[in-house]
Amino acid sequence: MVKRVSMKAADCPVARSLDVIGDWWSLLIVRDAFDGVRRFGEFQKSLGISKGILTSRLLALVEFGVLAVEPASDGSAWQNYVLTPKGEGLFPMIVALRQWGEVFCYEKGEAHSILIERKTGKSLAPLRVRSSSGRVLDARDTLVKKIS
Repeated sequence: MVKRVSMKAADCPVARSLDVIGDWWSLLIVRDAFDGVRRFGEFQKSLGISKGILTSRLLALVEFGVLAVEPASDGSAWQNYVLTPKGEGLFPMIVALRQWGEVFCYEKGEAHSILIERKTGKSLAPLRVRSSSGRVLDARDTLVKKIS
């Protein structure tokens, strides 16, 4: 197996972000946490993941502060994994991946899930990158600037 290279010291925010949540299991754990999954067994059942992989991903997400461990609210010996503010900050990324998948990963008419607004029951508008003044931007409108 190829050893994973750490991107912790990279000068690129995308690389550092991927170092924390760049594997699919971590992203799916975060997705499930947004959907209300809290306990180890619930994550395992939802994802069909091995205990070892789930344990390592949960530990890493807790270590980086994406998830926190709390005692179960029902007073049992179980513990809950809950999103922290850092984890909740991943919501736009999860929505962006979902919306991209809805457009590019399904054949016309193929069944899939959609994300709807709880209050209205309607689909969300597509996410757009905007300038500080609100103008919609695409990749040609941006550039990477190194800061020190």
